Amino acid sequence: MHLSRLVSSFVRSLIALALAATAAHAAPVTDVHALTQKEQQALLDTLRDLVNIESGSKDIDGLNQIAGRIAGQLKGLGATVEVLQPTDVYRLDDTPEKVGPAVQAVFKGTGSAKIMLIAHMDTVYLKGMLKDQPFRVDGDKAYGLGIADDKQGIALIIHAVALLQKLNFNGYGTLTVLINGDEEISSPAWRSAITRLAAEQDAVFSFEGGGLDGTLRLATSGIGSAYLTVQGRASHAGSRPEGGVNALYELSHQLLQMKDLSKPEQGLKLNWTVATAGTNRNVIPAEAAAQADARALKVSDFDALEKALQDKIKNRLLPDAKVGLKFEVRRPPLEPNDAARRVTEHGKTIYQEIGLALNVAEKATGGGTDAAFAGLKAKGAVVEGMGLSSFGAHSNDAEYVKIDSIVPRLYLTTRLIMDMSTGKLK
Repeated sequence: MHLSRLVSSFVRSLIALALAATAAHAAPVTDVHALTQKEQQALLDTLRDLVNIESGSKDIDGLNQIAGRIAGQLKGLGATVEVLQPTDVYRLDDTPEKVGPAVQAVFKGTGSAKIMLIAHMDTVYLKGMLKDQPFRVDGDKAYGLGIADDKQGIALIIHAVALLQKLNFNGYGTLTVLINGDEEISSPAWRSAITRLAAEQDAVFSFEGGGLDGTLRLATSGIGSAYLTVQGRASHAGSRPEGGVNALYELSHQLLQMKDLSKPEQGLKLNWTVATAGTNRNVIPAEAAAQADARALKVSDFDALEKALQDKIKNRLLPDAKVGLKFEVRRPPLEPNDAARRVTEHGKTIYQEIGLALNVAEKATGGGTDAAFAGLKAKGAVVEGMGLSSFGAHSNDAEYVKIDSIVPRLYLTTRLIMDMSTGKLK
């Protein structure tokens, strides 16, 4: 009987300890969720201010202005902040002469985890278009120029950091924020910085929008371009066509022999989309050119495609024609890794705490993003789509974010940073 009472007492003690541990864990979660709800309006205010600064990729004045605004806010939160001007530009075929700045901010904590948050401040829009898409709130949506792509991402990062401060949490080692001004033109100035900084991190979170359903993405498509040029020789098309070397004929031959290089079953696509040739109807064309769009899910597929293209141009229709080919990887693909899978699985449990389901996609479905540059040499997790639920990026009048996604995304971001920093997520 005495033994029975001892066992019963021991069991009750274990239950009490378990309940206490559960309560201790629930309390800070409740605090975080309560603070995210209070932070929603402040985030919307920041979003309004960011939208009201036009910052197209080629609007250097606007980009410098918004960079100063972002830098000031991050500095006010205690970061060491620099507004960096480009010095290492990877020039693509359409890179403008001047490229916008980047804002780099570093928060130093007491722990060891290294975490990086990235977004971009440039948009696809031309200066003057804000008047047609001003910031406004209509029901559960906030509209505005560039609000989805990607000013919401900047606001979300700023206010996630603000939440950590309000929670008196600095258990990370370093929290690095990088906001670049050239993403919409394939990040020629800041791709190398993203890759270099990301290689040092335990996790990189990229705050492009999560689509209407808030899906996190572990993979993104790579984007490439092929440029084919042909040099022939001009001659009169009527009186002496045999004296010319028809660049249009040679271009046609090259395009036809390259038309079957796509491998859709593995996500590799090559489509010739633009072609030009000739100057006058009665002149044998001396020059011709074409451009192709390429997509891939693996970096190695782009390497193989470029080699195949270079091999193809060796086979010419006209021996006297000169054929050149240039291939650009405008943005590499992001490939999923186990670290990213662990992070997003943990993210699902965080969302469950607030009664929501978190969608995670391992297969690329859309265009490329800067997360791919982060993933090139990353040892840790790289997760894309951490931004708000949104719709209408790059549109004339329909770009918006869903206001009811603010609290869940703030909660997810803050909790992931805290859990990685404290060892709950490894």
